Amino acid sequence: MNTNDAASRLEALGNPTRLSLYRMLVKAGHAGLSVGECQQRLDIAQSTLSFHLKALIHAGLVTQERQSRTLICRANYDVMNALVGFLVDECCVDERCRTAASDAA
Repeated sequence: MNTNDAASRLEALGNPTRLSLYRMLVKAGHAGLSVGECQQRLDIAQSTLSFHLKALIHAGLVTQERQSRTLICRANYDVMNALVGFLVDECCVDERCRTAASDAA
């Protein structure tokens, strides 16, 4: 994942409603939740939910699948794991330099 993709995805999660929606979908697991269930759990208007879902889908964090007349929303776990990986891949890398310099002294 590159910095621009990560920034775009983090920006999408930077809204409290979208973050709550995303966390709810992550908790729901691979089965996901219907749009109606999301709306009911978040207690928001359908147009508001649609607006926030669109942002998460555009960022690649959420997918939708039509099952008959129902839209099922799911967290995209591959993208979620890539984003978390991007954030932690180089954790404390520069600290090794300081540790090596301290050991040399």
